[in-house]
Amino acid sequence: MEPKMGTKIASFVLRVLTFVFLLISIIVLGTTSKTVGDDKVQFHNVNSYRFAMATIIIGGAFNLLQIALALYRLITKTDGGVLFDFFGDKVLSYFLLAGAAAALGSTIDLKANIDWLNSFFDQGNAAAALLLLAFLCSAVVSVLSSFALSHKPT
Repeated sequence: MEPKMGTKIASFVLRVLTFVFLLISIIVLGTTSKTVGDDKVQFHNVNSYRFAMATIIIGGAFNLLQIALALYRLITKTDGGVLFDFFGDKVLSYFLLAGAAAALGSTIDLKANIDWLNSFFDQGNAAAALLLLAFLCSAVVSVLSSFALSHKPT
């Protein structure tokens, strides 16, 4: 197997892993709730969690598109779309990082001030950590797409 094919396979696997982390994150964040008395606190009551959910949904949809294109390129053994991958990977990775940072930062601040919702914030923290893992996978794919662009024949 040539190194170029190995890079394509690694990128594909990392894209799938990114999607798995996003899928688990959306499940954890979507089920984050806590009942206090007669009130139910859910993820959409915290603005940064809503932002994280939006980044998960948009990032997941874009990542699915990239998975489909990567699978097509693996099957057909073509090199098309290198620029799309390059810019798309950069945007996706920073987008996922923004969602993870917002959720993690607000969780730390809110947990320090509202200790009776600790289990609620622990779930939000878990979802944000999974989103951060998705970012890390996406960042590695971004490096691989930069490598592919630098080795593209002119």
